Amino acid sequence: MNAWDIMAIGAILLIGVPHGGFDGAVARRIGWPVGVAPWLSFHLAYIVLAALVVGLWWLFPLSSLGVFLLISAFHFGASDIADNGSDWLPWVAHGGLICIAIPCLQPSRVEPIFAVLVGVDNASVLMWGITLLFIPWIMSCIGYLGYAYFKPQYRKTLISLLILLGLVSMLTPLWSFALYFCLWHSRGHMLRLWHSLAQSERTRSIREAAIYTVSAWVSMGIIFYHLQGEATALLVQLTFIGLAALTLPHMLLVDYADRKNQQKGTLL
Repeated sequence: MNAWDIMAIGAILLIGVPHGGFDGAVARRIGWPVGVAPWLSFHLAYIVLAALVVGLWWLFPLSSLGVFLLISAFHFGASDIADNGSDWLPWVAHGGLICIAIPCLQPSRVEPIFAVLVGVDNASVLMWGITLLFIPWIMSCIGYLGYAYFKPQYRKTLISLLILLGLVSMLTPLWSFALYFCLWHSRGHMLRLWHSLAQSERTRSIREAAIYTVSAWVSMGIIFYHLQGEATALLVQLTFIGLAALTLPHMLLVDYADRKNQQKGTLL
């Protein structure tokens, strides 16, 4: 891993991770009570879920990485088309960009990263499984071209997907993910949430996000300092296992509870 890859990981941690710091605001929006006890229970639940992911990764690394890629595809796909709809074909096409396109277009560069996360043999098995999904995913993208013709609201997101796919085919895997995660996914999530917040809620949300972000950085720094092993491998493990740990509670809030709450409000 070269200096550019380390810079990409730095961008992921410093620019991408903070978008999860607004999860407290999401929790309140879906009806989480205000007060000391609810505040403690929310953070305890968040930490327990994150710790559960780390524990499962330690015991079942291959399954954990596979599930992480699956739920990430679900989460990224939902986020990419959130402003336009939730139709399954665009969802699948966008969801496969990071979790299918990058490994299949850059296999010689992705497999070593997977090997650091789950071991050499498990990385080969996972790459084989992802490769099987590449043709079906390409077919979904081709179908998406026609779908966007009949549903104009998806034309802008389709163009974005094609641009991102072009970048993924040219850039290294870590930079492809960093640019998508920081400039597309995280930015879009924060803008949507910011516009949905009441004016009185914004100052508190910014303060919370700053505290959560700094806490995450400090925690990762302490863990990195105490871990033993080759520095770059530890950095990759800390980054992606840490993202997996934070993704589960974040996704339950954003893609399940908040979406369900919005659908309920639409029906009322």
